[in-house]
Formats: sequence, structure tokens, C-alpha cells
Amino acid sequence: MQPRIPRQSAGEQLDRPPDGPDSDVRFSEELASVVSGARRRAVRDGDRQIDTAHLLHSLLEYDPEARAVLGEGPQVARLLGYLVQRSIGYGLRWQSTVEESGAVPVVTGDAGFSPLAAAAMEDARARAARRGDARACGVDLLAALVADPQARAVEVLGRAAVEPRTVLTRVERHFEPTP
Repeated sequence: MQPRIPRQSAGEQLDRPPDGPDSDVRFSEELASVVSGARRRAVRDGDRQIDTAHLLHSLLEYDPEARAVLGEGPQVARLLGYLVQRSIGYGLRWQSTVEESGAVPVVTGDAGFSPLAAAAMEDARARAARRGDARACGVDLLAALVADPQARAVEVLGRAAVEPRTVLTRVERHFEPTP
């Protein structure tokens, strides 16, 4: 049995600095907030691990740049609607299962993350490094979340009629230098 993500009171969460992968210096402040929000969501949902859908949901809530890359209007609202339904609808089949794919190696050391979520976090860091940035941002994570077709985040995007290739194209445009 996999360990559960430890529960904390609201006071504990506010009074102490984040530890573990949330506080990684390779994350922007916004991305650290995204990870903390995903951790709280996983605990609230009674899930054993933070998965890519938790990260996507938190990314849409906390990172306006990532939300803008996904687009405006009804598409983002529909996407958030599917993510909210996770604990009462289709996402129930995910409970008590580990999100993994044969397409990515299992990454160890990020306690509390599913193998795909841990790989996405590592990919976000690598994307930032390739750009010459010391810290990964939410848009890096968004690109990493849509990279594996087996990710729960990709399934949610598909239900909301958001094409992962389109998201990757928008991410590339986001990082292109402006004239």
C-alpha cells in the first residue's frame, strides 16, 4: 500500500514554509503555489498521490499565464467543470489507482506524486533549463502535463475538447521572443 499524503491543519499550512518538492528552488513562486494547491486537492479528494489532473486543476486556478495559453472563454470553463467533477463523477475510477505509463520511467524522490506527475515536474524543470531559465514556470508544467498521452490531465483535456498538440504549439509561441 502506498503512503497517503500527510494531512495538515490550515494553520500548519499557513505558518510554516513549504517543504519537499513544493519548495524546490527550481520552481517559480507561482509553480510552488500550484504544487501546494495540487497537494491540498489530493488530500481533500482522498487520493494517495498528486496526479497530473490535480496539477492541471491547480495550474488553472493559480497561474494566469498557463490559463491564458489554454485560451479564453468557454473552453477553459468546460475544462474546469470536468476537473471539479473529478471527485463526484468520472474521476472516481481513478481513486486507489496509481497514474503511470510505460512511456515514462518512474521518477523517485518526489514523495506524494504519481509516477507521471513526478515525470512531468522533472520535464518542466528540464524545459526551463533548456531555455536557460533557472526556474520552471507554470507554462513549462503545462507543456509537460500534455506530453504523455496516458496522463490523466490529457484525458481531462480531451473531454473538454482541448487538443494537446494545440497546447504545445501555444506553449512554444508563448516562449518565442517578441519583436
